[in-house]
Amino acid sequence: MFEAETLTLAQSVLDACRARNWRLATAESCTGGLVVAALTAIAGSSDVIERGFVTYSNEAKSELLGVPLETITAHGAVSAETTAAMAQGALARAPIDLAVSVTGIAGPGGATSTKPVGLVLVGLARRDGECRTERRVFPGDRHAVRQAALELALRLLDAEARR
Repeated sequence: MFEAETLTLAQSVLDACRARNWRLATAESCTGGLVVAALTAIAGSSDVIERGFVTYSNEAKSELLGVPLETITAHGAVSAETTAAMAQGALARAPIDLAVSVTGIAGPGGATSTKPVGLVLVGLARRDGECRTERRVFPGDRHAVRQAALELALRLLDAEARR
């Protein structure tokens, strides 16, 4: 289901989190659960992975993660503000140390003049209160954008757990 490179990266994330005794959760929109699926494809991942939230709709982001609808209305579902709120919401709703969130426009529709197809934002929130987001625009079709978003989320998780 996943390429060898993706599974190697997922294993690295799990190893880094284990070394710190960290548990993690995902809050995903455009990836639809790909990040948590890649992580849980690794045997023994249950000692690190607590849960995954798939919050594709704005209502789900609000109901399951506590993202204020005002934030989504003011900035959009695909924004640094919403992405950060998703990661912080997962952190607030699960006994974890690290949360990753992913929003984006995988296409082929949904783009605007300021938010092109391929736009992806990844958020990271830590129990110590630190939260940051990364913004990228990836080329390619829907599959390529979702794959790139998955790899970005795993790379950022790995880097964060190794800091």
